Amino acid sequence: MKKLVAFDLDGTLAESKEAIDAEMATLLARLSRVAAVSVISGGDWPQFETQVVGRLPREARLENFFIMPTTGTKLYRYVDDAWTPIFAEIFSDEEKMHILDALDKAVKAAGLHDDKIWGEQIEDRGSQFTFSGLGQEAPLDAKKAWDPDRSKRETMQKAAQKELPDLSVNIGGSTSIDITRKGVDKAYGITKLAEASGIAKAEMIFMGDACYPGGNDFPVPDKAKVDTIAVTTIAETKRAIEAIVLCLGSGA
Repeated sequence: MKKLVAFDLDGTLAESKEAIDAEMATLLARLSRVAAVSVISGGDWPQFETQVVGRLPREARLENFFIMPTTGTKLYRYVDDAWTPIFAEIFSDEEKMHILDALDKAVKAAGLHDDKIWGEQIEDRGSQFTFSGLGQEAPLDAKKAWDPDRSKRETMQKAAQKELPDLSVNIGGSTSIDITRKGVDKAYGITKLAEASGIAKAEMIFMGDACYPGGNDFPVPDKAKVDTIAVTTIAETKRAIEAIVLCLGSGA
């Protein structure tokens, strides 16, 4: 019997950087009444607050949520009627300067500095830096069309990894590259989740839209060995949640 259901965010619960819709919010609330719920993704807390937490209905059991920004290097729980940071693995100022310099060189080496952008390209998320090829505020249609075969991000990834051999450089969302300390991926996030929740990995199930080799959800089934439902659309995620709620107890 599973005790915790974990999710990727963009492409799994909602479109990139968009809020979950009313149906998804209701389903997550129902799920929280029969199991613990976690969301693990590369975005920072404000993004989770806008996309997920702020959309949950009153009937959600907020104390059953484990919100894990920046690929699990941060954890937020609902404690004493407020969302509270439990831990955060923050880069030092020296590390941040080194990463920014390396990203600048990698952007030029990959030939991506001439693309039209919307907003900032580089975001400091404390425990993670994220490069967004079209900027943080790019429209969804532009993001989907920018790098469908991942070739731009793979070029950028190789250039950045050469500059940052002691850190991890991973392809994130549809236009992004995430830079974290070595070994940080969603398997790492799941391991931190098991420690924080006291729930064994065998008692978890994960859903993500990038569970294929090379996808940023792939480490969960591959390395963490957590049972995984690979979804391709948000509608599939909804139907899977419905099935899990029915299996665990439809009285939610």
